[in-house]
Amino acid sequence: MPHAFASSVLHITTGTTETVTDLTAECEHFLTRNAASRDGLLNIFVPHATAGIAILETGSGSDDDLLATLHTLLPADDRWQHRHGHPGHGRDHVLPALVPPHATLPVIGGRLELGTWQSVCLVDTNKDNPDRQVRLSFLGQ
Repeated sequence: MPHAFASSVLHITTGTTETVTDLTAECEHFLTRNAASRDGLLNIFVPHATAGIAILETGSGSDDDLLATLHTLLPADDRWQHRHGHPGHGRDHVLPALVPPHATLPVIGGRLELGTWQSVCLVDTNKDNPDRQVRLSFLGQ
């Protein structure tokens, strides 16, 4: 009988620009290895104070729209009390309050249940730390 719980860590390099990185393929590969036609839940968690996980359409401009919206809501200027790092870095520490550092999604028959245009994405506005870990955990029957 397969294990009811499996976990793995992805190592993602986001670079020195603000990014929305599609993790859907990595999530699907993880489930292929660990879910084997089972039902359950996939939890995606980024253990960083300046990054989040979003479910959104990518490739049609929505990822850029998300970054533009974050610029409007969280301007990269000197208003932030948290002041180390690049100018406006304090906004990066507020990001997880708007784009949470986790998502939990249904897995049916070993496959991630996403809508037609949905993708699992890492949202990272922190230009000072390009190295991210993302933990994938499957809990299933």
